[in-house]
Amino acid sequence: MHTARRIGRTLALVLPVVLVLSGTLAVTRVSWAGSSDSQILTASSENVSVPAKSRAPQDVLRDHLLAELQEKDPGTALTHLQREVEARPSLARHCMSIARALGRAAVQAYGPTRAQSFSRPVCDTSFALGVAQES
Repeated sequence: MHTARRIGRTLALVLPVVLVLSGTLAVTRVSWAGSSDSQILTASSENVSVPAKSRAPQDVLRDHLLAELQEKDPGTALTHLQREVEARPSLARHCMSIARALGRAAVQAYGPTRAQSFSRPVCDTSFALGVAQES
């Protein structure tokens, strides 16, 4: 009697999940238009409008500084990185990774020797490390 109750409870939990999943998979394969060249309905569509995910402040700053490096020079980007970290101390823990990314991008844009000439002690010389890693 106890075993039958346990099996019944297990089926009560598992069966609805199996039915929902199998039904969902079946619906994605139905040819709704009826013609042989119709598109297959899928669970995700490229045409669906999805709200943009908010980006972390350090990601926004890194992307902005990388663009600035391309438009101006690495020295300007490093100066702005230092100012942003001073203005928003919460960014300090990301300073080293951002400076390394700037160093790698500087090598791509200016070559290793010229990129190294922009080096300054921002974020424990992480810019120089990024230059060295990319060289």
